[in-house]
Amino acid sequence: MDQEKGQAREKVWRRLEQSGAALPPGAHGRIPNFLGADRASARLAELPQWRRAKVVKSNPDKGQLPVRLQALSDRKLLYMAVPKLAKARPFYLLDPSNLGAPPTSIATGAGAAAHALTVEIGQMQPIDLVVCGSVAVNRDGVRVGKGAGYSDIEVALLTEADLIAPTTLIVATVHELQVLDEPLPESPHDFSVDLIVTPQEVIWCAPPRRPRGIYWNAISDQQIAEIPALACNAQRPK
Repeated sequence: MDQEKGQAREKVWRRLEQSGAALPPGAHGRIPNFLGADRASARLAELPQWRRAKVVKSNPDKGQLPVRLQALSDRKLLYMAVPKLAKARPFYLLDPSNLGAPPTSIATGAGAAAHALTVEIGQMQPIDLVVCGSVAVNRDGVRVGKGAGYSDIEVALLTEADLIAPTTLIVATVHELQVLDEPLPESPHDFSVDLIVTPQEVIWCAPPRRPRGIYWNAISDQQIAEIPALACNAQRPK
């Protein structure tokens, strides 16, 4: 399965770079920044599901910066994960009524690290809409990230805390070339996306698939040791 996911990543990274759709610093090895990311964000912002959402959680990558700026402009409470969930307070809080820096600065990964407050999971509000970084997706809602697994852990932790519910909308904003018309491998701990938004299209996917919580057998001892929210979790197996 890891090999199949790796092949899907390589296919998409190559497509983006060969077509000129990958923006600096390039696609390989990361969640891509892509040509038209601002148009995908604007298309998402037109949807009633976006307008109704009051609390948004987003990945920190450059391709979703327009979405984060839109969320702050629309006065939505915004959460971003601390890199690798490596702090006891593993999420940045960006409150549009009390930002510590201009939105264009604080909505970046480096800007949030420098200026945003961090919060424990128990301090967070229920999330209405999740924007997840993806390398590849298909029209059934299967997604492939860059391979580190942190997005799945974030969703699992927030699900266990009842902050992500079955009704929480999970969205991927991607370039058209990231949408593959083929099956993609799925693990039990993977979450699906409900909605794919590209610069040209809105794609509603299959019924949602969510982890019930943390799948401990999919998490390494090193990850447990390095992520405080896992290390102190009362449900950690002995």
